[in-house]
Amino acid sequence: MTIQTSTTNSDDVSIDEPQQKSQSTWGLVVGASLISTGLAAYEIVPASVTPIIRDSLHIGPTIAGFLVGIMFGTAVIASLPAGAVLDRTDSRTAMAFAVLTLFVAGTWGWIAGRRGDYRSVIASRALGGVAYVVVWNAGIDIVSRAANSENRATAVGIFTASGPIGFALGQGTGPLIAERFGWPAIFLAFTGLTLVGLIVFWPASRGLGSSRGEAPSIQEFGAVLRNRSVWSVGLLGFLGYSLYLFVNSWGSSYLTAELGLSLAVSGLLVALFPAIGVVSRISSGLISDRIFGGQRQPIVLGSFGVAAPLVLAFTRFRSLPLLVALLLLTGFAVQLTLGLSFTYVREVVDPRVAATAVAFQTSIGLAGAFLAPIAGGVVVDVAGFDTAFILAGILALCGIVVAWRAPEPAQS
Repeated sequence: MTIQTSTTNSDDVSIDEPQQKSQSTWGLVVGASLISTGLAAYEIVPASVTPIIRDSLHIGPTIAGFLVGIMFGTAVIASLPAGAVLDRTDSRTAMAFAVLTLFVAGTWGWIAGRRGDYRSVIASRALGGVAYVVVWNAGIDIVSRAANSENRATAVGIFTASGPIGFALGQGTGPLIAERFGWPAIFLAFTGLTLVGLIVFWPASRGLGSSRGEAPSIQEFGAVLRNRSVWSVGLLGFLGYSLYLFVNSWGSSYLTAELGLSLAVSGLLVALFPAIGVVSRISSGLISDRIFGGQRQPIVLGSFGVAAPLVLAFTRFRSLPLLVALLLLTGFAVQLTLGLSFTYVREVVDPRVAATAVAFQTSIGLAGAFLAPIAGGVVVDVAGFDTAFILAGILALCGIVVAWRAPEPAQS
């Protein structure tokens, strides 16, 4: 009887401990994803009310593009230094610090917006860009550590899906917030969501996040930057993010200016473009692993192969149902690359420098995100929306060429 009781207790421990670890892991994923969702909404929300901001601050489309682009520009510069710091510090603490930084940035932007101080608004957005890149790199790092080999891709996929969820939230609710509380309130609106995420994340991440072993050497860091496979995957990220931010930044303005839709309706329609990424980013790894036997190149090739004709033809249609379908299909196709690229780039380097490769991928990808809204504004200002979408389609055609030559991880 005693032996049976002891065996039963032992079994209970062996069952309960994995269950508790699993609950903690998914609590961490949920918390980190809520933080990232709030930051992503803060990041894109000015695009949903660009006409209002332009009228209020008396600025043109090119300068208005900086309201979104500056965050990505900051992230491009800060990503690699942030990755180096995260290799030597605690990712868990860094996430908490980033949330506090966003509160400062949001409050600063709200005050500056009410005063009509464009330069101060831009400076606050640059500070928000630092918070964004810390959350993104630290989130991928700590989620990867918390998950086991069987569910790691799914966990990271869920975390990266926080980006399109936040973009959809910002695009869809931005006009409503601006109408009710004034447009400067958009900079404060999503800070509460990051705090809720931190409350969930902090206890679930206990014991995780500290640096492991020695940080990569300068030589190992340099090897990442000399790796042609890393640059190939990075270029795919650059082109994918360029397309993603161009449509997110100027799609709503196009629907308002060219089709006469209200700003609220345009924002809700364009919100479909990032929203479909919830499905796309999570499924990209599953499709790659289960349908293509772990191959990555067919996914990114199909991503740009589908996106190119859709972007080229976007301004040729006026039917709302058809435009909705185009936004959904294009958003799904483009974000297959964005969902897979962070897993892809880790696999073409030595595991010791995988975090550095992710930081590089973040930096080069967000360079496209920084340039696209600004370049889009210049083209719209000079040549109109038709030309801007044609040039975006040409970028997608370039993506087909790069994807065709992209290596499989086993070949690198």
